[in-house]
Amino acid sequence: MGLIISALILALVPELRRGSGLSFDVFNRDQGEPEKQSYYDAISRSAPAVVNIYSSSIDIVRRRQVNRTSLGSGVIMTQSGYILTCWHVIQNAESTIVGLPDGRRVAAELAGFDELTDLAVLKITADNLQVIPQIDDPQIRVGDVVLAIGNPLNIGQTITQGIISRSGHTITQNFREFIQTDAVMHEGNSGGALVDSNGILIGINNANFKTLDSQRRVVDVNGIFFAVPYTLARRVMDEIIENGKATHGQLGFAGGIDPNLAGVVVTNVEPGGPAELAGLQQYDIILSVNQVELETLDQTFDMIAKSRPGEKLDLAVSRNGKIINIQVTVGEASR
Repeated sequence: MGLIISALILALVPELRRGSGLSFDVFNRDQGEPEKQSYYDAISRSAPAVVNIYSSSIDIVRRRQVNRTSLGSGVIMTQSGYILTCWHVIQNAESTIVGLPDGRRVAAELAGFDELTDLAVLKITADNLQVIPQIDDPQIRVGDVVLAIGNPLNIGQTITQGIISRSGHTITQNFREFIQTDAVMHEGNSGGALVDSNGILIGINNANFKTLDSQRRVVDVNGIFFAVPYTLARRVMDEIIENGKATHGQLGFAGGIDPNLAGVVVTNVEPGGPAELAGLQQYDIILSVNQVELETLDQTFDMIAKSRPGEKLDLAVSRNGKIINIQVTVGEASR
């Protein structure tokens, strides 16, 4: 009976016949354990460049001075001691101390800040600093594994893992370029490093998403966190070091997307702004900027923000069914 059943199985499932090419992976204990997936090397390269930042300020509460200390993280960007962090970490600080991974504590000076991107640059003087690995244009792809490094809640340097959920995400009206991730960040993570699976810096940790509950209280939303992309953060830092501040372009209009129309619909034009001075009107449809077709608001305002004040942009605009060309001079964005 057993032989009959075996013959039937071989007839119905020919893949089981000898020489069919079907193979099975069998774990052989003599060969050792299977290789474990680990990001140890990535962390070894990047974590020594992530520092703790302690800032102290004095507030007047009921006519009495109250000392306040805020906590954050920072990233060593250059061997000469320049550190990137978030502006909200050190805003209004009377003094700032950087805690290095080797235990040293060093006083830091503020080189400059940029409110639009919530970034600040600190300068310290210390030997044997480990700079975080950087490349000019790191890949930022939805689904890639990322690691967030920082000092949450002052419990010590901590690493959390996640993926890139979205890039170019909008969380402010003035600047729109952020990386969204589900790598967990808490108070103290701000200003720390977001690195890829090779330990390359791809962003500066910034914030988690907040909303209002049924009682109108601000609450955190789990699983939605943001970081400033490396290329933007590096540009801002270099400009601050060279000029004392960073500049971002703006045209002075608000826009929207109509799914039935190509381009960006102008919903409002700022009086006296660069767009109005160039002749842009409400309900115009901007089809392209410098011959680059527009598809999303994020793309549109990112292109404008990356332009330099004084630079001229060529807009292809649809107005009343006719295509016209408008050249506009970029203005400087303010908070």
